[in-house]
Amino acid sequence: MAQRKNAKSSGNSSSSGSGSGSTSAGSSGGSSSPGARRETKHGGHKNGRKGGLSGTSFFTWFMVIALLGVWTSVAVVWFDLVDYEEVLGKLGIYDADGDGDFDVDDAKVLLGLKERSTSEPAVPPEEAEPHAEPEELVPVEADPQNIEDEAKEQIQSLLHEMVHAEHETEDSYHVEETVSPDYNQDMEEMTSEQENPDSSEPVVEDERLHHDTDDVTYQVYEEQAVYEPPENEGIEITEVTAPPEDNPVEDSQVIVEEVSIFPVEEQQEVPPETNRKADDPEQKAKVKKKKPKLLNKFDKTIKAELDAAEKLRKRGKIEEAVNAFKELVRKYPQSPRARYGKAQCEDDLAEKRRSNEVLRGAIKTYQEVASLPDVPADLLKLSLKRRSDRQQFLGHMRGSLLTLQRLVQLFPNDTSLKNDLGVGYLLIGDNDNAKKVYEEVLSVTPNDGFAKVHYGFILKAQNKIAESIPYLKEGIESGDPGTDDGRFYFHLGDAMQRVGNKEAYKWYELGHKRGHFASVWQRSLYNVNGLKAQPWWTPKETGYTELVKSLERNWKLIRDEGLAVMDKAKGLFLPEDENLREKGDWSQFTLWQQGRRNENACKGAPKTCTLLEKFPETTGCRRGQIKYSIMHPGTHVWPHTGPTNCRLRMHLGLVIPKEGCKIRCANETKNGDFRPYIPGSEIKHSHNTGGGAYSLETWEEGKVLIFDDSFEHEVWQDASSFRLIFIVDVWHPELTPQQRRSLPAI
Repeated sequence: MAQRKNAKSSGNSSSSGSGSGSTSAGSSGGSSSPGARRETKHGGHKNGRKGGLSGTSFFTWFMVIALLGVWTSVAVVWFDLVDYEEVLGKLGIYDADGDGDFDVDDAKVLLGLKERSTSEPAVPPEEAEPHAEPEELVPVEADPQNIEDEAKEQIQSLLHEMVHAEHETEDSYHVEETVSPDYNQDMEEMTSEQENPDSSEPVVEDERLHHDTDDVTYQVYEEQAVYEPPENEGIEITEVTAPPEDNPVEDSQVIVEEVSIFPVEEQQEVPPETNRKADDPEQKAKVKKKKPKLLNKFDKTIKAELDAAEKLRKRGKIEEAVNAFKELVRKYPQSPRARYGKAQCEDDLAEKRRSNEVLRGAIKTYQEVASLPDVPADLLKLSLKRRSDRQQFLGHMRGSLLTLQRLVQLFPNDTSLKNDLGVGYLLIGDNDNAKKVYEEVLSVTPNDGFAKVHYGFILKAQNKIAESIPYLKEGIESGDPGTDDGRFYFHLGDAMQRVGNKEAYKWYELGHKRGHFASVWQRSLYNVNGLKAQPWWTPKETGYTELVKSLERNWKLIRDEGLAVMDKAKGLFLPEDENLREKGDWSQFTLWQQGRRNENACKGAPKTCTLLEKFPETTGCRRGQIKYSIMHPGTHVWPHTGPTNCRLRMHLGLVIPKEGCKIRCANETKNGDFRPYIPGSEIKHSHNTGGGAYSLETWEEGKVLIFDDSFEHEVWQDASSFRLIFIVDVWHPELTPQQRRSLPAI
């Protein structure tokens, strides 16, 4: 005890001053005493002063340790040192509530803090029953096990019928592969799945699957009631087109289109009655997402393997993911989720390689999923919906319709599937059956906005103009998914114009504010961004001065061949069939359509066709026509717009009466002067360009008039004799050679 005390005292004395510290050190022959060594070890200083951790050094070490912890965490995340999905997948074996994963509720059950759900059997997940079939297939007051067995039998029976019926139908119908829609947009459902933390169970919409505006396109040429597969959606769209039959190419050769919708103007107020109801609680409830049940009893036991393969797909390692899912299908041929993953990978691979052949394989695999036993209802619905969508993409409209019909049979209470079925009928031109479908939907859910706009579209196509207006208007006002589409604004405004409703331009303005139209006047729907936009053009502005000179120099030759065709009375002039006339007689004789020469027609006007062959800007314009147009007295053409901003239209006057033939394009004269146009004012004011409330132009024999028909235009023929002009469409001069080659035909 004394020695220890002395050592301690020695330490204290050594710290009392530098002099004594030096003497002590010297007396020991240059070595420290045990006490001094111990003191130095525990934070003392070599000069003998007592240390310990000062405030500054403590803070320094604290910061070092904290930074090490931060950087360690960053490294774990950045370099993916821990496979959290695999860990979560393994925890899935402790799933206690039957929802397919391990979460807080499962932990509470295992710890005895929460009772096991009475709807789930108290057995390990390997022995748990898969998710029951939809409620609509379940009889009332039946034994639960019998309910499930009967529902499965119904679904399997319908699926087997679908397989046989579809093979017979696809063999008996030849459906041309038409222009395909934007591929990336069609992957939206898949993208939604990829964003879900649980790789095996993507998020889907509650209640109904949304109809996005890219899902259905109502192609508005100058003909205003034609349904086509989707072509444009979003700001810039890449479109894959299947090759026409008369010019087959490899699957990898595709046509890419930059189609755009003009951006929405910022800080524009939207009328309250037409607001999208983004803050409506009921609307929010509609889009509330939940996890679908995609795993049956067996798939839960291999969830870790499924997640590992799905992780490859999410990371864009498509080829590796395809191989992983193929191996899973080989090992577990009865696994619906493994086969669904294989179909998704093939779907992704088809996009990556731009291969229709690979996509056909994906369509086949989606069908294989639906044909397996014990497929969860949610997975069955997803598989068949995606199959139908991909069939439409390839232009297999009748095959898609069969798939949609089976979906409705399997899930008769799902109105969203009936809405899809209605679109399926419209895509094959069966408006009558589509109308019946939407009438059935509206009888059950009278406020279904998607059904309303489509029902209104059908009524307008049947020329029931006044009847169509409330359905189109209320459908857009509903704010339901799939209703905020430029085509519905287009048709609603057009219908209102035809009945003299002054609200038409209000809806055009709203469509412009929401980004569907370039302006109130320029309402084309198939557009390329950035092109110069003005109603009237001069030959110099177009750059096609040689074409204009040739037309004007040879106008009599062109006129004489047109008159000769008229005199032959062989029916070569066909009545305008685009429902654009309010009244009168208007016929056309077409030489080129969508960049293709009509050989039979050119036999009637051989010199004219030879003359035009020198100008590829018009003969190669696959978004336009070259044609004679004859209009007889008493004709009025409704205000209308062309389908695209990618072309300009030339009118060469051939036979023009001195008075009574007028054309209006937007509210601008050829000289660029703006005059306010009031709909219906042509009845009250004279048709002259020197004054009045609006501007009208006329034709001159032997002269070319050029305008952009994507702007609203209107024609009157109040002369005492016929008017004959020659229409020549040309590519917009600002389109690049690549765009002219790749833009799909219209």
